[in-house]
Amino acid sequence: MTSYQNFHLKEVLENQAYIIQSDEEALAIAQDLSQKFKAEAVQRDQNRILPFEEIEAYSQSGLWAITVPKQYGGAEVSSLTVAKVIALFSGVDGSIGQIPQNHFYALEVLRNTGTEQQKQKFYTEVLKGARFGNALAEFKTRSAAHKHTQLIAAGNNYVIQGEKFYCTGSLFAHRIPTLVTDAEGREFLAFVKRNSQGLEIVDDWNGFGQRITGSGTVKFNHVAVEQEDLIAFDTAFTQPTLVGPFAQIMHAAIEVGIARAAFEETLRQVKQARPWIDSGLDRATQDPLTLLELGRVAADVRASEVLLKQAAQAIEVARPLPTVENIAQASIEVAKVRAHSTETALKASSKLIELAGSRGSQLKDGLDRFWRNARVHTLHDAARWKYYFIGQYVLNGVLPPRRGTL
Repeated sequence: MTSYQNFHLKEVLENQAYIIQSDEEALAIAQDLSQKFKAEAVQRDQNRILPFEEIEAYSQSGLWAITVPKQYGGAEVSSLTVAKVIALFSGVDGSIGQIPQNHFYALEVLRNTGTEQQKQKFYTEVLKGARFGNALAEFKTRSAAHKHTQLIAAGNNYVIQGEKFYCTGSLFAHRIPTLVTDAEGREFLAFVKRNSQGLEIVDDWNGFGQRITGSGTVKFNHVAVEQEDLIAFDTAFTQPTLVGPFAQIMHAAIEVGIARAAFEETLRQVKQARPWIDSGLDRATQDPLTLLELGRVAADVRASEVLLKQAAQAIEVARPLPTVENIAQASIEVAKVRAHSTETALKASSKLIELAGSRGSQLKDGLDRFWRNARVHTLHDAARWKYYFIGQYVLNGVLPPRRGTL
């Protein structure tokens, strides 16, 4: 177990994070800050040093508020800009790249199903630097579709009873949006304050990749939550909204970022490597079989990046007036990049070690972290099912399911 800091929402609301004004400014800040995080990425991964300082700097930079609508004081950047920001951070640290994904996901649910009062409240918090984690998945149910965490009426308000796992980012959060079910079977996202009585955050995530995402267990023992902090969740999927495709494009961006960074590291490693003995060449950069493999990876990485852009454009097309048809189209475009980026990230990170040669196995260089991070992240959703839904859509006209896992 690792001790963690206790972030208080009150302290955040007394301060003010920087407020980004445009897509261009968001990308410039992301480029600069992500490179600063690169310096100690290997040490953080190998020694499991949780990135409290980095996440504080990340949110204070204003990047965690870039999806806040303009009418509430935010930059309301495009889906492509969000994807590019996540890809940049994922390339330097596959854990840090993952951490804000659920924060943006919660904000997208808020955008679609929150009341005007709730939007004003939570957008204001985020603009000041508040971070949202997540408590969605459960580990002890029969399947991922089943949820046991209950929302129980208690006077004019409610209490939450249950346990969640894979709660990425909760160690660094000021609020933990929690998926709960009431007595009528309706689902809500409860924006639970981090320091609520009865709430326990356990740092027990021990995955071999994405080691410092803070994806541990969150336990709720009659945790009080006010009604105004409950946002409708089920209607985000029974109605045509962009919650699902937007959530998934961020996952794709993580993999695209890892793939691009692994490929660029491969180029550096090959320039330092010795040629294979049977090649009869003086330099590894002249080896035709190495060049063949590099060419394949280069094509795959670029293809994933193009698919990411196309998916983001499909989301933006649907955003002004979501319909069943354009949400389905956006979901399919996102499914394409999710399936492709899964394979590309795994391939690029594996080829990095292969083409670097025996030197690529040296622990001090940490080249294995690219593959470990990619392998763990790609377990979120099975690429084989994405190909299935794409095939059903293009051949039989069957619309894909609306949920956050497509």
